[in-house]
Amino acid sequence: MTQTDRLVTDCSKCAALCCLVLSFDRGKGFAFSKNQGEPCRNLSGHSCSIHADLKRKGFPGCVAYDCLGAGNRVVQEVFGGQSWRTEPRLSRLMMEAFSAMTEMHKRIDLLRAAGTCDLEPAHEEMRLDLLRQLEDHQWTADELHDFEVGLALEVDIFVHTIRPNLPDSFFEED
Repeated sequence: MTQTDRLVTDCSKCAALCCLVLSFDRGKGFAFSKNQGEPCRNLSGHSCSIHADLKRKGFPGCVAYDCLGAGNRVVQEVFGGQSWRTEPRLSRLMMEAFSAMTEMHKRIDLLRAAGTCDLEPAHEEMRLDLLRQLEDHQWTADELHDFEVGLALEVDIFVHTIRPNLPDSFFEED
């Protein structure tokens, strides 16, 4: 996977991790409720059995969701193509790795977007260094486990430092 496509989702290289990891409540976005760690009842192997009809069948939340490539990166890079479907013992590890990789990819996306702003040269250098650390590294499950108390915190502090240079839209929730 090249650096430029780290945030591109490719479900064919994933093991339907979003269909396992994510929880949702019945309502406007979902036709039924699902708990975290419970495989979606629409899951067939590694594919959604109603993918072509998600909106019509009451799942616009699934249509709108994008893991930013975290799922395919976890399956291919961290677990070498293995799947929780064929190796159930990997379920918890893959769920944790997916959650951490999703958080990492959100930070990569934010750091990339910050590159469109007017940053001081020292801040731009730090932004690029953080991006290199996140994108160029081949992550292991153990490293992802430690990510949120290490490098993620470093990125968060950096973003807080440059916040005056960023538009408010960087911090608005969807």
